[in-house]
Amino acid sequence: MNLYPAIDIKNGACVRLLYGDFDAVTTYNDDPGEQAQQFVSAGCRWIHVVDLDGAIEGNSVNRAAVTSILKAGVPVQLGGGIRDMAGVEAWINAGVTRVILGTAALKNPQLVKDAAKAFPGQIAVGADARGGMIAAEGWIETTDMPVLDLVRRFEDSGVAAVIFTDIGRDGALTGVNLEATAALAKATSLPVIASGGVASIDDITALAKDDSGIDGVITGRALYDGRLDLSEALSVLEAA
Repeated sequence: MNLYPAIDIKNGACVRLLYGDFDAVTTYNDDPGEQAQQFVSAGCRWIHVVDLDGAIEGNSVNRAAVTSILKAGVPVQLGGGIRDMAGVEAWINAGVTRVILGTAALKNPQLVKDAAKAFPGQIAVGADARGGMIAAEGWIETTDMPVLDLVRRFEDSGVAAVIFTDIGRDGALTGVNLEATAALAKATSLPVIASGGVASIDDITALAKDDSGIDGVITGRALYDGRLDLSEALSVLEAA
């Protein structure tokens, strides 16, 4: 199981939102590239990046910041505002290992399928949910589509992973939604990555012990606030 430290970018800086609220922002580092280097030095093998401004605007905004993160030398998965094949191709050519399609997965599922075919193993679906229903457009719009209905669109399409985020827990340090994440992992053949709410090593341990096949976990605020020791978390996951 991989651990993905999160770098969310707003106005060029590394920030965290509370419940996906753009008015509840905490800035942790003005240099996302330097933050990425810290994570790599601590032993991380992946970095999870979201262009928050891009998610709202519908196109990549924080290009310079993302480019600086790519220099850290580990695989990067990137989401936020990538809504067409040109955007997918541009970021993969720039060195992004895995492109995350969230709003596009909801509104243009054919794009996800075409991208997964064109770039095998390099496309992930972002399944961001509020109350079990998919949210889109930077989490501003909540739909009436259940998470599993979205995910099932992409079975056998070549998608590399599903990133399931419980928006109601994101940035709140209230604990990962293990029950919902495990249920999704059992219901789909696609690898599922847990996101939202990780508060302490207890969450990491619970995920590591779970037998539903959860593929990885994303954590942000717990790392930045010092509630989760990165070395300890990596050791727990490696042991599992």
